[in-house]
Amino acid sequence: MVTPANPKIYHIVHIDRLASIAQQGIFSDAAVRQAQGLGTVIGMSTIKDRRLQLPVSCHAGTMVGDYVPFYFCSRSIMLYVIHCANHAELAYRGGQGPIVHLEADLHEVVTWANGTGIRWAFTSANAGAYYTAFFNAVGDLDSLNWEGIAARDFRPSEVKEAKQSEFLVHHSFPWHLIRRIGVLNLAVANQVHALTAALGHRPTIEIQPAWYY
Repeated sequence: MVTPANPKIYHIVHIDRLASIAQQGIFSDAAVRQAQGLGTVIGMSTIKDRRLQLPVSCHAGTMVGDYVPFYFCSRSIMLYVIHCANHAELAYRGGQGPIVHLEADLHEVVTWANGTGIRWAFTSANAGAYYTAFFNAVGDLDSLNWEGIAARDFRPSEVKEAKQSEFLVHHSFPWHLIRRIGVLNLAVANQVHALTAALGHRPTIEIQPAWYY
């Protein structure tokens, strides 16, 4: 499968993070640790700790945890872990209902980042794995397993690797580049509408059950 013409990237957050994200953007794990009151953290602390120690090879001196992570697909494996809520290292047990997908356009993000001097990179597997390769050239997108990224059954190991590929943006990611917000149901959609009603930039809000488990 060739690289999509207009690939999208996705960041998942608890809905109670939206207010701070709309004001300040999405922060990297390293930056979040220096801030207060940003909302519910849905990831695993042990993984976040490890990512703070893993170097991004194409940007010397930076670590994976210095970057805001995005997936190349909705309905990520991490969302499945959140949905099951039975992993020993998962502190958040509120399920997938309050989780929203923030979607951005990859090429628009790259243009913005290049124009502002913001470092970015992507991986062909989990950025938190020790063996992962890093890339920072758009031409290398062809090296991703796009068929695996798009697959819904992630039991095959090569698919599991592909679906955990990440796009990384250094330090923070601005709200104005979020183009669409996908939610599980009408109740959450109404909450998002209320949270974004008075904002200058209002992404499209869509109920997307196919993005969930």
